[in-house]
Formats: sequence, structure tokens, C-alpha cells
Amino acid sequence: MASGSGEEQPKLKLYSDFNSSCSFRVRIALNLKGLKYEYKTVNIWKGEQHSPEFLKLNPIGYVPVLVDGDIVLADSLAISLYLDEKYPQNPLLPSDLQRKAINLQAANIVSSSIQPFQNLGIQKYIAEKVGQDEQLPFVQSHIGKGFAALEKLLKDYAGKYATGDEVFLADVFLAPQLLNGFDWFNLDKSEFPLLARLHEEYNQIPAFQDARPEKQPDAPTQSTA
Repeated sequence: MASGSGEEQPKLKLYSDFNSSCSFRVRIALNLKGLKYEYKTVNIWKGEQHSPEFLKLNPIGYVPVLVDGDIVLADSLAISLYLDEKYPQNPLLPSDLQRKAINLQAANIVSSSIQPFQNLGIQKYIAEKVGQDEQLPFVQSHIGKGFAALEKLLKDYAGKYATGDEVFLADVFLAPQLLNGFDWFNLDKSEFPLLARLHEEYNQIPAFQDARPEKQPDAPTQSTA
């Protein structure tokens, strides 16, 4: 839960862009654990992630970045696992070894095999080097491939949520990606019935809803993401 300007400032600071799905994941994780944090806006559309000040925090120039006292961490998976170790309330990984592995596998499919292909920089490159008409089909094809893999991976593990009846890391990573895939890039929900059902479930969870792009302090007033 992001803190307001009039509140006592927490030691956790999250460098985030409202529209970044990677930042969205970390906002969900922080909310699930009930951790207050100071929201630090990094406008990726204006290129603020490439500023000298931000590159001191993350040399590769991506959001999110979490600052916890003297510890500075980048990458949503690394941050999520760190939070789970340091703040063990409401664990993000189950104790069952197999389900833990499935959660990590699902999170990695999202973070390694889907999201990079919809990254703002990749979209701009495709538009410039190949053509704007190829930008959306390129992104849709890679999201669709990942969604098909997730449908197969999770079909024997899913309950109310991705790997059972409790919210875990797979859900944290899936929710932003499903929002992107279904609501922004217009993938057909009927092709992915399990993921479509999970998408609706996530819309009912306060910790997920409070982390949504349009509810962040840097979101444009008209944002409906």
C-alpha cells in the first residue's frame, strides 16, 4: 500500500511506473504482505529510467526498483523473493515443494518468455525496423504462445487460483500479464479458459485491485487500464 505525502514515510521505497507490469507485480506482493512503502515515480514514457540518477539504482535502466534501508534491489522476481524471505507473513510460495516449483516456473514464463516481447523498447524497435502494422501481431503471437503454455502447465494444479485455493507467486505474476494480454492486446479469452477465469478472480482481490495501474499516484486521470 503506497503511502500518502502526509503520512509517516516508511523505509521501503518503490520506484515504479503506473503502467509497468513488472512494477505492478511488486505492488501486488507488497500489498499482500501488508507493507507500506513510499511510491517513487519513474516515467518510462519520458525515459526517466535512463537518467543518471536512476541508473545508479539499476544499471540496466528498468523499473521496478525496491529500496529497503541500505538494500537496493531491481527485477520483480528478485524483489518478490526477497520480500518473501524478509517479511514472511502471507507467504508468496507454498511449502509443498512441487507446487513451489510450479509457482516459480509460471512466474518465469511470464517474466522471461512473455513480458520481454511486449516491452516498450521492443515494441518501438519492431515499429521502426519492421513496421507499425507488425507491432501488435508480434506482441500477440508471443503472449499467445506463453498463455498456451501456462494453460497446459496449470491445468493440473489450479484451484480457485493458479496453483490451488491460496494466492501465491504465480498469481502475482499472472495478474498483470493477463490484464495486458486480454484488456490491452486483445487476446481471445475463449482460447484460454483457465487464464480467463483467473483474470476474473484477480479482479475480486483487494490487494490486486489496489495495485492496478489506474490507482497509482502517477496514473493519468483518464487511465482505464
